[in-house]
Amino acid sequence: MLILISPAKTLDFESNMAIGPSQDPYFLPDAVKVNKSLRKKSRRALRELQGISQQLAELNYHRNQEWTADRTGGERQAVLAFKGDVYQGLNADSWEVQDVEFADEHLRILSGLYGLLRPTDLIKPYRLEMGTSLKVGRRENLYLFWADKLKSYFRENIEKDIHVVNLASNEYFKAIETAKIPNPVLEVTFKDFSNDDYKVVSFFAKKARGLMANFVIRNKLNKLEELKAFNEEGYYFAEAESTDHHYVFLRDKTN
Repeated sequence: MLILISPAKTLDFESNMAIGPSQDPYFLPDAVKVNKSLRKKSRRALRELQGISQQLAELNYHRNQEWTADRTGGERQAVLAFKGDVYQGLNADSWEVQDVEFADEHLRILSGLYGLLRPTDLIKPYRLEMGTSLKVGRRENLYLFWADKLKSYFRENIEKDIHVVNLASNEYFKAIETAKIPNPVLEVTFKDFSNDDYKVVSFFAKKARGLMANFVIRNKLNKLEELKAFNEEGYYFAEAESTDHHYVFLRDKTN
């Protein structure tokens, strides 16, 4: 199976910690094209385009201008650079060598700038959500820019019978839907009991996605059926609510 997760807006480039060998992103030449469009944007344009504060617009304007595909020493492995609820659950800094190797084979991070990242791919600081209406070349937005590239990647690198486990947000997985990849997809939903009903609670659901990805990596799972054993932090497989294409996990009480 291949697991897909979203990146995070919050970044950590302060630590020098690494979890094994690194490499350049698969789509680095395409990231150059995206950055070329992004760096043309003024501070004001970034603020309007991305719906961010003046302070963030200033920060990311300079990031865009300084960004380069060349290694300058300011890079960090993607899975350690992203910080947020998903990555708290993923807990990549606790991985052993064999976990890192498995993760590089079975985990991918969708990215507005880099397209698709392996955990140990080196990235530079950036902010660009997949849903941003950024025109790149003749493509009107990032979904259209990445669609053919992602489709080709899956056809050339991922066997057709490999299931894609969607642990990404709707915004990012839309890039995969737009690409119309040939692989079967498993959707996963996490619900917590709240106010007399089971509901998707954003904070808990994000962390649970990371917990499940970590569960797969630590236990070296390869079969979808094995996902049903996921029981981190009180979650359990809800057979009555699940189908072959959509697994639902419930939690009765938050920790």
